[in-house]
Amino acid sequence: MSWWIVLCAGLFEVAWVVGLKYSAGFTRPWPSLATLLALLVSLWLLSLALRHLPLGTAYAVWVGIGVLGSALLGVLLFGETLTPLRLFSLGLIIAGVVGLKMAG
Repeated sequence: MSWWIVLCAGLFEVAWVVGLKYSAGFTRPWPSLATLLALLVSLWLLSLALRHLPLGTAYAVWVGIGVLGSALLGVLLFGETLTPLRLFSLGLIIAGVVGLKMAG
C-alpha cells in the first residue's frame, strides 16, 4: 500500500511542477493556488509513505516519478525537445529508480 501512496505522491509532484509553469512565477492566482495545493498533497502523501518505507528509496522513487512526468509533460504541453541524449538520460533515471526499489 505504501508504494501506491508514493506513486500518488509522485503524480502530485508532477502536477505541482507543471503548475509552476502555468502560475507564471505565482503571478496567476488560480494556477498558483492549484500548484500550492498539489505541493501540499504530494508532501503529505510522501510523509505517510515514509512511515513504512526506507527514506532514501521512497524519496528516490518520488523524485524519479516527478522528473519523468515533468520531462514528458514538458514535451507534450510546452513543446520541449526530446533528443536521443535526453531519452537516454531519462532511461538512466528509470534504471536507477528500479535498481533502488529492487535493492530495498
